[in-house]
Amino acid sequence: MKTYCLALDLKDDPALIAEYIWYHQPAVIWPEVVDNIKGQGILSEEIFLLGTRLVMVLRTTDNFSLEEKAAIDRVNAKMQAWEELMWKYQQPLSQAKPGEKWILMEKIFEV
Repeated sequence: MKTYCLALDLKDDPALIAEYIWYHQPAVIWPEVVDNIKGQGILSEEIFLLGTRLVMVLRTTDNFSLEEKAAIDRVNAKMQAWEELMWKYQQPLSQAKPGEKWILMEKIFEV
């Protein structure tokens, strides 16, 4: 199993943050998004929030690839619609490259 930790920021607007959280509730999130996550070797996905900072933790199969997932998502119309909707709430980190959203974090400690 592999673990990835990624970061992204939300726009600093309490109403938008509340809406973003609402979209991620089990009864609200698009089922196609959940199916896509589960169908690509992601065993679990968690998103944590502190202020405007989001941290996503992915636990995946050993053969999972972030690059392959991104390529598959780019040609999936429903995932592109989801990403476009989510961009209403999200903003890139200062170190993001043009068009980059979630940024892979570097693990610096483990016990």
